Amino acid sequence: MRAPELLEKERRRSLRLQTLVRLRWLAVAGQTTTATFVAFGIDFSMPIIPVFALIAALALGNLILTLRFPATQRVEPRFAFALLGFDLAQLTALLYLTGGLANPFVPLISVPVIISFTALPLRHAMALLVLAVAGVSVLAIEPFPLPWYEGLSLQIEPVLKFGIWIGIVSMLSFAAFYAHRISLEAEQISDALAATELVLQREQHLSQLDGLAAAAAHELGTPLATISVVAKEMARALGDDPIHGEDVQLLVSQSQRCRDILSRLASLSKEDESHMRRLPLSSLLEEAAAPHRPFVAEMGISIEGDGPEPVGQRNPAVLYGLGNIIENAVEHAGRAVKIEARHDATRVTITVSDDGGGFAPDILARIGDPFVSDRQPDREEGNRAGGLGLGLFIAKTLLERAGATLTFENNGGARITITWPRWRMETE
Repeated sequence: MRAPELLEKERRRSLRLQTLVRLRWLAVAGQTTTATFVAFGIDFSMPIIPVFALIAALALGNLILTLRFPATQRVEPRFAFALLGFDLAQLTALLYLTGGLANPFVPLISVPVIISFTALPLRHAMALLVLAVAGVSVLAIEPFPLPWYEGLSLQIEPVLKFGIWIGIVSMLSFAAFYAHRISLEAEQISDALAATELVLQREQHLSQLDGLAAAAAHELGTPLATISVVAKEMARALGDDPIHGEDVQLLVSQSQRCRDILSRLASLSKEDESHMRRLPLSSLLEEAAAPHRPFVAEMGISIEGDGPEPVGQRNPAVLYGLGNIIENAVEHAGRAVKIEARHDATRVTITVSDDGGGFAPDILARIGDPFVSDRQPDREEGNRAGGLGLGLFIAKTLLERAGATLTFENNGGARITITWPRWRMETE
């Protein structure tokens, strides 16, 4: 991974300090309430001064953070790791003073670990997990007795204590893995959606170039007309001049040529604008498939249906999404790609199939997720987004935004079916 990408990952992994501060105030409130109730509410014997000193240390540290930094401050991974490490050490010490593994609040030791695996780089989170496991192991070594009724001592058998240790460590490991996977999938979705938005903006930009050309023709018309008038006046005055006459005639002819070009641009927008905005189903398929025809031996397009052919709006997102699916089929086809469309009064269906190796069975259900390789591993993948699964994710996202549903299946080769309600396709 390149250095700029690493820096971007680190930046996105940084936590907002206010989030940690609020969680720590919640911990202070919970610890204070619990310790007060145990010590004075039910009058259990416990080392009151050390317990409240630990709670006060957490509160003091939090107060310093609140006063020292603004609420919008974002903390770097190392600083966040230090804060979470302090929280873990404080909670471990508190549990050690109040019964260790016999304390019913021992599972709370997993909270800093879960936070680290959702918000910190993996190396920092793994370090915190190791510290948490070490802390749990310390709690198993005969700590202070659990606060209990006067004159009674609650003893835990070694086998039960070992079972509790195994349970806590297992919970830490499972929670860490689950939090990391959720965080990683959220990052992948965020990256893929950002790529989708960039693609859509590019396609929309290209579709707007004809309007920009018409606007340019309109804006340039007036100054070019002035240049043409001045050039004709100069031609009348200097037409017979042996030195400048030929240059002036050239200026007149070139200004007229520019006016003709701008006139064609303006007339193209006025005459063809409504035609270009509407796209029949057959034209949609031809336009999406045209760039990819040279790269496959056979590409067949067929349309069947009842009634008139659907005619929709020109949608850059639909064109790009359908084109990407066709490109993916061409890339993995053995020899032929088939594009079949069917329509009736209520539904429009487009099926793109190829005679290649098809989708890998073990990931067929996940096709369309970002960064999931979509084909059999024995075929050579190029450096294309589709090879990573991002291309199909973008296509699937764009088409679904336009009202389509997609299904992926194997039928000799790979087959992708795109289905719209007819009214939705014609309005999109």
